[in-house]
Amino acid sequence: MNKIILLAFLISSQFIFSQDVIINELDADTDGVDTREFIELRTMVPNTSLDGYVLVLFNGSSSGGDSSYFALNLDGFTTDFNGLFVLGGPDLVPSPNFSLPQNTIQNGADAVAVYRGTEFDFPEGTLATIDNLVDALVYGTGDSTDQNLLDLLAQTEQIDENENGNKDTESIQRNTDGSWFVGDPTPRELNDGSGITPVFIDITPSQTLIDEGDSFTIEFSISEPLNEAITINFSLDNGSFNAQDFSGPTSLSLPIGSTSGSVDISITDDEIDEGDEFINLQVEVLGDPYILNANAIQIIVVDNDFTTAAWGTPTNPTFEFVDPTGPSNYFGSLNGNSDQELRQAIQDIIAEEGVVKIHPYADIIAILESADQSPSNSNEVWLAYREESRPKYLYQLGSSGTGFWNREHVFPRSRGGFFSIEEDEIATGINEWWNTNADSLRHANSDAHGLRATDANENSSRGNQHFGEYIGPTGTQGSFKGDVARAVFYLAIRFNGLSVADGFPDITGQLGDLQTLLQWHEEDPVDDYEMNRNNIVYAWQNNRNPFIDYPELVDYIWGDKQGQVWNQSLSLSDKTIKTIEFYPNPATDGIHFKGIELKATVQIYSMTGKKVHEEIVSNASEILGFNLNSGVYLIRIRHNSNVVTKKLIIK
Repeated sequence: MNKIILLAFLISSQFIFSQDVIINELDADTDGVDTREFIELRTMVPNTSLDGYVLVLFNGSSSGGDSSYFALNLDGFTTDFNGLFVLGGPDLVPSPNFSLPQNTIQNGADAVAVYRGTEFDFPEGTLATIDNLVDALVYGTGDSTDQNLLDLLAQTEQIDENENGNKDTESIQRNTDGSWFVGDPTPRELNDGSGITPVFIDITPSQTLIDEGDSFTIEFSISEPLNEAITINFSLDNGSFNAQDFSGPTSLSLPIGSTSGSVDISITDDEIDEGDEFINLQVEVLGDPYILNANAIQIIVVDNDFTTAAWGTPTNPTFEFVDPTGPSNYFGSLNGNSDQELRQAIQDIIAEEGVVKIHPYADIIAILESADQSPSNSNEVWLAYREESRPKYLYQLGSSGTGFWNREHVFPRSRGGFFSIEEDEIATGINEWWNTNADSLRHANSDAHGLRATDANENSSRGNQHFGEYIGPTGTQGSFKGDVARAVFYLAIRFNGLSVADGFPDITGQLGDLQTLLQWHEEDPVDDYEMNRNNIVYAWQNNRNPFIDYPELVDYIWGDKQGQVWNQSLSLSDKTIKTIEFYPNPATDGIHFKGIELKATVQIYSMTGKKVHEEIVSNASEILGFNLNSGVYLIRIRHNSNVVTKKLIIK
């Protein structure tokens, strides 16, 4: 930097430090998933309004182009009794004045800046500038110097949070002369220890997981004896959880000299299935010099009024309770087609532009909570692969997946070439959606037919493996196999650019192994759980997975009926075989059939999905002989391109 620029910077830096708002401290990298990172602003005069200012974060990486990635209007905010205002992550202690989502602040080389203006002056991708700049800090966490970013913001030095080799435990702080140093973080306190000493208040619930009908205690601890009497007011309301759901005081009066106090809260045991709910323990802002070490504390109330479905889980399937909800003749245009014409006819229905709806990726959480709801507990989701239920509230938000569930793409994103965009992170709800078509490959990212609720660690274990490479956890029944096979088949037709292939290809857009998936499709027939799932996704997206409604279509596209013309009655409400009967049931060594015309294929499966018998039955008097152990089996009858699956009991 030449002397003229340096002189301009020195004049500018003196001017900046004399302004109302400066950057006082930054912690851009904390241990783990950065839930305790923060930015501290300061005004020379305490209790100063921040109206008219905007905080902007710039990405100095090669991909970021020294441009903005986050902007926040500071209108309505005011600094505290020491002139400080802290924006921080959800686990920052003491609690910030404004909460940032985890990982908001990037590690570096990047910049934090305060401007006169609004967030609309800095849409994402705005190049760093000195126009209306009030203060700026270019920083790194052991990164190479970004000279271009320094020049754009008229700064001479990139401050390294890792200067002492302790970036996870130290922060960048400002001296009173405007220079910077790295040391132990001091959020909500002046860096030099001057000013009013805060009185910190700890809030600790005796439980963070409580059953409906039980009670818990909220403890309040003060860092030093009170020199005045205070009243702490708080709220427990959050969404549907309100004053009807609990009893107990929502304020606590503490006398002079006290250092602690508590209140007892009882959760109402009603008879309403509201689902598991989150209490949000939110304390009103206290006056000087009180600061809460934590606020907006979440407590989970487990509802004991859950319901169960009439149908079974995938590991204990049923087949007679759930009918498809699609309109009559929904797939009627498929008749008379074969090969590519049949593929195109399917795609024209399930990817029809202006009819089919796609929601952002954030909505998938709500969709899965409904579509993958456990039949045995309405407050839980059923996890594919692990084959178990898990509470809906245990959706993964942090870095650890242990005990949590998340969203699994059956067609891995890295193999499909589709990913999230910023708009994907904003949930819209069932009544808002994006237009889509067969060429909208990016929308495969949030097509609910292709996503499942899964154990978060199992999702990581699967990674982007092809099916066949990945066969699921050991010791499970494999009840997910047909479900994921039919999801992959759907995606391969729904989106141009996706296909299912033999083997384990390393080609973007291809997923294998086709033969494995065909086998899984045969071994794990469509059950009530999967049909119910198809119905729920249809309500959101206005399209159905045809391979669930008509499993035989798989044979016409990829199986032994390729090239044959598809023709059958396609009314979803009439597709089951209502005239075929078999008896006796329970049986011993054989069964008789009634109502078969010409030929039917009969397959018998164990409840774990293993095929144990197959035979062609040619007339009504045919006796199917077999030698099976006592137990419950599934009998699958294919007749005139229709299929029905029922339970068979062997004595």
